[in-house]
Amino acid sequence: MLRSLLRKKSLTAILKDAHSRDAHGHESAELRKVLGVRDLTSMGIAAVIGAGIFSTIGQAAYSGGPGVVFLFLIITVACGFTALCYAEFASRVPVAGSAYTYSYVTIGEIAAWVIGWALILEYAIGNVVVSISWSSYFVNLLEGIHLHLPGWLITDPKTAHMLYDAAVTQGKTTEGLAWATAPMIGGYRLIINVPAFTIVILITILAYIGMRESKKSANFMVALKLVVLAFVVAIGAFYITTDNWTPFMPNGFTGVLQGVSAIFFAYIGFDAISTTAEECANPQRDLPKGMIYSLLICTLIYVIVTLVITGMVNYSEFKGVADPLAYVFDKIHLQKVGYIISVSAVVAATSVMLVFQIGQPRIWMSMSRDGLLPRKFATIHPKFHTPSFATVVTGFAVAIPALFVDISIVTDLCSIGTLFAFVLVCAGVMNLPRRQKAAGDKSFHMPHINGQWIVPLLLLVFIYGYSTRITDAFYNISHESHQEVLFLIFLLTAVVITVLTFLRKLSFIPVMGMLFCLYLMIEIPARSWMVFFIWMALGLSIYFGYSRKRSKLATSY
Repeated sequence: MLRSLLRKKSLTAILKDAHSRDAHGHESAELRKVLGVRDLTSMGIAAVIGAGIFSTIGQAAYSGGPGVVFLFLIITVACGFTALCYAEFASRVPVAGSAYTYSYVTIGEIAAWVIGWALILEYAIGNVVVSISWSSYFVNLLEGIHLHLPGWLITDPKTAHMLYDAAVTQGKTTEGLAWATAPMIGGYRLIINVPAFTIVILITILAYIGMRESKKSANFMVALKLVVLAFVVAIGAFYITTDNWTPFMPNGFTGVLQGVSAIFFAYIGFDAISTTAEECANPQRDLPKGMIYSLLICTLIYVIVTLVITGMVNYSEFKGVADPLAYVFDKIHLQKVGYIISVSAVVAATSVMLVFQIGQPRIWMSMSRDGLLPRKFATIHPKFHTPSFATVVTGFAVAIPALFVDISIVTDLCSIGTLFAFVLVCAGVMNLPRRQKAAGDKSFHMPHINGQWIVPLLLLVFIYGYSTRITDAFYNISHESHQEVLFLIFLLTAVVITVLTFLRKLSFIPVMGMLFCLYLMIEIPARSWMVFFIWMALGLSIYFGYSRKRSKLATSY
């Protein structure tokens, strides 16, 4: 039983399966190899510079003040270590599937299934969140040109009911509210988010038609939003008041860390380009460059924009502000600039959805090729050269929840799923055999740095810096909060990983990637962990009930 769970697939077999036959047993057209470094970097920026910079950055700034830029740097370091691990895998395993395929090669089938299931969570929920954010900005744009959609067609039932109850409690009029105006069908109010549903369907059609068309669209949207952000910074710089940067961390480092989920959600997506390996002209060389370049560029943009908006307006004013970039220009009476930002926010959210809708079907396709999902998911369209069936299923899997779901918890859930995948990627890269770079080899080689002494030293520094929190958590463990219990679990895990690093002289980069991502995970509210565990339990039940016996490796074990 245990042996079958840890069965691995060889790289040779993965490459052969990727190019041999489709789900029906006929010779299959390969995915088109149309992506270069510039395209991959653009897709990475398209995925990362999205809803986060236009929405969640405001709440993070309210919690941490201008000092939230340090959180950007911390998360960049964590993502940087992980990106190097992704880059090493992309250089050695240049096929679609991202972290799922990488885990299948290095850790085993059960880990591959778990990480694939986590990636489905990341991409699906991420796009539900972004589509709803897109809908909000789009409706605001329509209202700006005096076009008004009925309230019951632009929100979800829970939000509509909450706003209605709030109006009643405060003695305000309910006229025009979605809950009051929605038509009744079978005793239930019809309240759905049509714009969110529509944009997902349109994006799915674009992803279905082909990578070349998707690439052109992504490049255009990236260029547009970068121009707008440069415009924002250029104008906003003249309205900066340095007094707004004092104090720089008004709530201390604890306040800065309260924005972990919001800020990390803004980084989700740079790994999505690793799912396009089979559509790269030279994946061993170009994929690593695309991931690392996009991560560095996005960090620079995030830091500059954060410093500008917190210099224009005091951090305390960002409480409950859903559109911080537009808000700061409204405050200085430049409403037209705010309107331009809203247009850019719509474009930014569209580009994020496009990259995610490209990435998720390729995960499903890879899992289908291995027998873990029905064979239909591996079908490649003979004309468009895309995973057609998987793309359609993904579209409806995102579009239908976008009609009615409330997003109060899913941002945290998406972040947990992504960080979990990152941890397994970092763990998996340590199982790869060392290789020497041959003359003329231009593929990426992750530098090997012995972590035997560096990692223990960094752990001691961490323990010293958090000594008060550690002491309080141990002394009060019997009635401690779930969050502090997670912190103690992380500390124990970090000690175990550090001991293994010392004894086995493990590589510094993947070890630090694991530790950084594990720490960011325990800073996410504990309530989201319960939902994550339920999702994982559902995935494991599918694996043991269907996938394990139908795996292509099952006959060998």
